[in-house]
Amino acid sequence: MDAKIYSVTAREILDSRGIPTVETMVILNSGYRGTVSVPSGTSIGKYEAVELRDEDVKRYNGMGVLKAVTNVNTVIAKKIAGMDAFSQGAIDKTLVDLDGTPNKATLGANAILSVSLAVSVAAANHMKLPLYRYLNRLAGTGKPPEITHIPTPIFNVINGGKHGAGNLDFQEFQLIPATNKPFHTALEMGAEVYQSIKKILIYRNAVHSVGDEGGFAPNLFTNIDALEILQEAIKSSSYKIGFDVFLGLDIAASYFKTPRGYQIKDRSSPYQSSELVEYYKILHEKYHLLLLEDPFDEDDWESWKKITGSLGSDVLIIGDDLLATNSARLTRAIEEKACLAILMKPNQIGTLSEFFAVAVQAKQHGLKIVVSHRSGETNDTYIADLAVAVQSEYMKFGAPARGERVAKYNRLLQIENELKL
Repeated sequence: MDAKIYSVTAREILDSRGIPTVETMVILNSGYRGTVSVPSGTSIGKYEAVELRDEDVKRYNGMGVLKAVTNVNTVIAKKIAGMDAFSQGAIDKTLVDLDGTPNKATLGANAILSVSLAVSVAAANHMKLPLYRYLNRLAGTGKPPEITHIPTPIFNVINGGKHGAGNLDFQEFQLIPATNKPFHTALEMGAEVYQSIKKILIYRNAVHSVGDEGGFAPNLFTNIDALEILQEAIKSSSYKIGFDVFLGLDIAASYFKTPRGYQIKDRSSPYQSSELVEYYKILHEKYHLLLLEDPFDEDDWESWKKITGSLGSDVLIIGDDLLATNSARLTRAIEEKACLAILMKPNQIGTLSEFFAVAVQAKQHGLKIVVSHRSGETNDTYIADLAVAVQSEYMKFGAPARGERVAKYNRLLQIENELKL
């Protein structure tokens, strides 16, 4: 039997926060099928593709996705029925053209992405290939990237900002194992330090509930307090900071940007952009940061250029909200030397083909890639295979805790074992 699309069916399910999302199953004439559920963000940049919500306050506080589901089951299913599942580019172009907007606002990026990804899973199953192998064939222009490593994990061990309990400004306080560690060792390191943090928080009588991404959401007074706890946890382990493990921050600065400047709890008056650059320098000098993600607002281009010029030789400056996995914004960032790496999330752009195009663009211009999950995840492990397929330098799947995060780390253990890396 051939690999043409026989049927496309979507339904509404819940993500890890109890908020609806879309799950889609694509069945081929051969009987092989692919099912994918798409994630959803809490901290959503304004340049991301549009996630379609029902806005019916009588259901799920307006967060239902029945409109997106209906779009898949009617408009999209009818249009792509009979198309060859191996023609990923043609299918994705059909979906983009069918929507007709630059940000997927008509059909919804959640509807479109669920179909795009499910097609690739069905095609991989038809070929009897592991998903990462099939995606790797699609990932490059010409020769696909050789699979030589599992991306280094960036563990979000303390949650703040929109992901936390509201008492910390920075969104993620991160632990990053050295890149020369095999993945299973890196995961072991992350899990051990994570447990050490828990013990320290209990000893300090700080609230140690977890946030959306599995990191602790402690009752602390300043962002510095969180960095101190991270540093203390590493020192209590057998690992050496700056050698075995490093610290990183996802600032998510748009969260605390005000008309008066950048307001954080570490100082009573707001920071102006130039002052915040100096503050980040101080943090780096004290904590030897490996990376800084979204240190400024997504429209504060001048400050992005300043921080990259000032700290870029020592710290990896990563654009998330700034770039939104968008080729046009990445082009501007490359031209203006605004960052050194791109955080890539499939649902920011809406189709697999567009995701791959941005990844190729980033690699061609020497930017490092961080493939990332979202705060609202499911147990779907697609993103783990995708990170391996594009051979990103890093990946972000949250803390080594909560089922929807651990499922992805465990999938990477499987892949590592298969590849004998």
